[in-house]
Amino acid sequence: MSGLLALLDDVAAIAKVAAASIDDVAAQATKAGAKAAGAAIDDAAVTPKYMQGFDADRELPIIWRIARGSLFNKLVFLLPAGLALREFAPGAVTPLLMLGGCYLCFEGAEKVVHALKGDHEVKKKEVAAQSGPAHLEEQRIAGAIKTDFILSAEIMTIALAAIPDGSIWMEGATLAAVAVMITVAVYGAVALIVKADDLGLLMAAKGRLSATRGIGRALIKAMPKVLAALMIIGTAAMLWVGGNIILHGLANLGVAWPYDQIHHIADAATQALDSGRAAAQWTLVATMDGVFGLALGLVLIPIGTRIITPIWQRLKRLNPVV
Repeated sequence: MSGLLALLDDVAAIAKVAAASIDDVAAQATKAGAKAAGAAIDDAAVTPKYMQGFDADRELPIIWRIARGSLFNKLVFLLPAGLALREFAPGAVTPLLMLGGCYLCFEGAEKVVHALKGDHEVKKKEVAAQSGPAHLEEQRIAGAIKTDFILSAEIMTIALAAIPDGSIWMEGATLAAVAVMITVAVYGAVALIVKADDLGLLMAAKGRLSATRGIGRALIKAMPKVLAALMIIGTAAMLWVGGNIILHGLANLGVAWPYDQIHHIADAATQALDSGRAAAQWTLVATMDGVFGLALGLVLIPIGTRIITPIWQRLKRLNPVV
């Protein structure tokens, strides 16, 4: 009997340790996720543009596939890579992040150029007509997952930096919790945004109260403008995040002048403000980060389209597995 009681005591002690570990993981994941909230919001703003042009019954399946790809990237690639780099090659994190930032600047600048030329929608329709909706869907999903991979790398890196040093298992569990929480939050928000017009139709058609029907009609009218605004916000977010990554990376590598100048300008410009100075400073810094990202992206467009893309296509022809 005494042996059984001792065993039960041991089990209870182990359970308490496990519960404490779970609590620690949850607390650390919440704090780390809050640090990465800015990049997560950018991710939510970028994704809805990939839903444009598809039938309503394909929207949720597309979101699900992108979310699944995003979670796979975070858990299978980025989590072990982040832990390995933190443990064995911490100096490689900044250059790799800067490569991702360059990609975001390139893609954001390319979208700005297409918008200014007025040929973006025409090209999308031409591609859809030539390739068919199924092929276009695959292209959009692949493009969304590729963009999400860069933003997810930023999210996971920010989260990892916010996690206190501990055992690799605790860090891994915390990072996995962040990955799941961020993915659910981002793509849950995307699903709500994308399906809001369908909810509006339902409310307008079947609402019992006139107020309900009025809200439904307002949603229907507002959502095209909201989605258009999100496309602009998503592009601006790419340039802002990409520019911010590059500037932070340069500062970490010892080239701090651009980063310092931007913050000095923002500080000087808001000296006279009594209230709201912090918000004004943040807005100015984010705007200048985005302008820097746009300038860098414009420089990268000819490099990407005339050098990197042809080389990549040639490699794919030589080796279809690439």
